[in-house]
Amino acid sequence: MKKPRVLLADDHTFVLEGFKKLLEDHCQLVGAVEDGRTLIETTLNLQPDLVILDISMPRLNGIEAAKKLKKQAPAVKLIFVTMHADMAYIDAAFRAGASGYLLKRSAATELMQAVQSVMNDKFYMTPLITKEVMTSFLNPTQTRLATIDDLTTRQHEILQLVAEGLSAKEIADQLKISHRTVEFHKTKIMEQLNVHSTTDLIKYAMAHGFVTAS
Repeated sequence: MKKPRVLLADDHTFVLEGFKKLLEDHCQLVGAVEDGRTLIETTLNLQPDLVILDISMPRLNGIEAAKKLKKQAPAVKLIFVTMHADMAYIDAAFRAGASGYLLKRSAATELMQAVQSVMNDKFYMTPLITKEVMTSFLNPTQTRLATIDDLTTRQHEILQLVAEGLSAKEIADQLKISHRTVEFHKTKIMEQLNVHSTTDLIKYAMAHGFVTAS
């Protein structure tokens, strides 16, 4: 079978190097990136068959990057390799378009199995996910990430940039919108998430994988 063309995305160099060693004999590695926005640009440029990505990445987290990728490059397959084992992240990842989900601590033994499954048009879920989490995932009445999903794409972008320490002016410059629009969105985000300070907003973003705690 033809080797799949794979792009890697993780903001830790040692993780990328580890993935390369695991995959280099079985895949054609076309590149490695360390943030969500570069991931989108590189994917559109290189057109890989598969992207292996983390959830917590700078500039744009993996969930939001996945949503954009599936709109702009719907044929690309996505496997999340992350430290997050709870239902919120699993649910968000698959609804963003993922075909696979595994944990970093088991990547050495599972990654190639996940790649093979996904490239054969199957889904892959790490067996390390607990029974309780799987039950929750399969239950359509289970409470989901309602507070996060209520945010618009623009609000997601602003939340991430606020969490990365950018000022309203810097956010406005980067997103090419007005300072006033940034402040409006930030206020609406805080209302929707029921947080009352920028510090709490940053804590919320870090807790939900919008930015790496480093």
